[in-house]
Amino acid sequence: MARVQYPTVAQGRPAGIVSRVIAAAVDVLVVLAVVAAVELGWAALGHLLLGPPGGFPDLGLGGGGILGSAVALVYLAASWGTAGRTVGDHLMGLRVTRRSGARLGPVAAVLRALLYLAFPLGLLWIPVSRRRASVQDLVVDSTVVHDWYGRSRTSAQRPRG
Repeated sequence: MARVQYPTVAQGRPAGIVSRVIAAAVDVLVVLAVVAAVELGWAALGHLLLGPPGGFPDLGLGGGGILGSAVALVYLAASWGTAGRTVGDHLMGLRVTRRSGARLGPVAAVLRALLYLAFPLGLLWIPVSRRRASVQDLVVDSTVVHDWYGRSRTSAQRPRG
């Protein structure tokens, strides 16, 4: 079986706007899927408990926005606070850390998630910033770097091919 060759030029360097926007788009799809699963589960539970005719809950625009925001907040904060990456970050080979390289703590992860939800256009600061930081990164003192190998594998330990 052939070994996969990962890009090494950018390994450890700050990620740019394109890779971060693609990762964010994937994360939006993950959140939408979770919200759909919650609504489907709620409808199934209602059908089991109350019988037919069952249907999807009518949350309205406000309720759907609140549910989606809550799911996104938990998803982003938990992902960044534990693994340092969301599903989108993983697919794009990105990792979120403190500028020192340490993992984000729970407070910083929640604050970063809140800032992303409140001000998603903060990503537009990335091309202007010398260190490729979004507004959220500047507030939380975080950075997003290319990391295809994960924490346990440094560039010196990458597979030879």
